[in-house]
Amino acid sequence: MGIFSFFSKDKKETLDKGLSKTKESVFSKLTRAVAGKSKVDDDVLDNLEEVLITSDVGVDTTLKIISRIEKRVSKDKYVNTQELTSLLRDEIAGLLTENNSDDAEGFVLPDNVKPYVIMVVGVNGVGKTTTIGKLAYQFKKAGKSVYLGAADTFRAAAVEQLVIWGERVGVPVVKQKMGSDPASVAFDTLSSAKSNNADVVIIDTAGRLHNKVNLMNELTKIKNVMKKVVPDAPHEILLILDGSTGQNAFEQAKQFTAATEVNALAITKLDGTAKGGVVIGISDHFRIPVKYIGLGEGIEDLQLFNKKEFVDSLFSE
Repeated sequence: MGIFSFFSKDKKETLDKGLSKTKESVFSKLTRAVAGKSKVDDDVLDNLEEVLITSDVGVDTTLKIISRIEKRVSKDKYVNTQELTSLLRDEIAGLLTENNSDDAEGFVLPDNVKPYVIMVVGVNGVGKTTTIGKLAYQFKKAGKSVYLGAADTFRAAAVEQLVIWGERVGVPVVKQKMGSDPASVAFDTLSSAKSNNADVVIIDTAGRLHNKVNLMNELTKIKNVMKKVVPDAPHEILLILDGSTGQNAFEQAKQFTAATEVNALAITKLDGTAKGGVVIGISDHFRIPVKYIGLGEGIEDLQLFNKKEFVDSLFSE
């Protein structure tokens, strides 16, 4: 069973508020796209294509959406511009549902796996450590025992920030001196967690994207060392992306998915940007589940990504 898979009224309000800048941007562009038009024609579709691309949905995903709308318009023969918003919502929701059949339930913890190991990757500044802290809080709130590993040993600030989150949440943080081997920190963390029968281990890693070969080697080494303690670790490799960077988030996703076997995504900082459309493009393009979205600084502001709720919120008046 997934952890924290509910969607409450409070969380819906947080989602609506978090997407407000993106929503304002999309609606103002849509209004301009259909100005003076009574039906959806080629001009409107061309304008809509521009709206989606400039909303950071991405070219490939935009072309898929436009193609689907074209088919609907030709089938229904007459679609007025007032219907365009609901049509767009339906087609985006349909596209996301097809690409990832089920909404993410969060990380599923099998009864026979202890500790469950999550390795977190992503460049510096995307909200990696904050996301780890919020995840740890949610696991602990669900009654799980959690260990954090400070394997980003190249930045004192990263280790200090993780320690602060550990104290805030009330979970142990395993660290070594600056410049230590990150794999050694991961080994110590898993060893401590295993000996204390912990449920979950979350390992922070360095966010340097200096060159793909070095990144791949470093992450592979961490994974191999962890397997000496927990043979099938890591069970999840979670890539954190900053939604406010738009197309740069796409590039980072390409680099990290090429360097390691990423199987889950979290997209942060959506509350401070009009580039929330990037979630749609990344979810479609990489076929890797977007499990979490970050909608604010608060400890409760990391939410499960529910495709239907996301699209409904984005297009609600």
